[in-house]
Amino acid sequence: MTIPTQLKYTATHEWIRKEADGTLTVGITEHAQDLLGDLVFVELPAIGKALAKDQEAAIVESVKAASDVYAPIAGVVVEVNAPIVKSPELINQDAYAAWLFKLKPDSEADYDTLLDAAAYEKACQE
Repeated sequence: MTIPTQLKYTATHEWIRKEADGTLTVGITEHAQDLLGDLVFVELPAIGKALAKDQEAAIVESVKAASDVYAPIAGVVVEVNAPIVKSPELINQDAYAAWLFKLKPDSEADYDTLLDAAAYEKACQE
């Protein structure tokens, strides 16, 4: 299982990358896509939508199950990866390249509360 050390994570299997402009890019982890199997459907949040921490933000669906993707912290959706809707299999091919949405955080300090790679790996083993 690949867990890039430069990213942050949630216990619900989202990865988060801080961008130079302060926005956060969010996707699902390799572990999550592996559990789900072949993805066939993705529903993304609306640009401009305000999300609370842990609020359902997107949906990913496989041939086996559907799973909610949660906002890692509170913020406003500023961009979505529209091509992923037509090609959800891109998440299976490279979960860390196939991001879902970008969030402008209400508080940049909240980023530091997310799991680092070691803590996420430990959470996956529990």
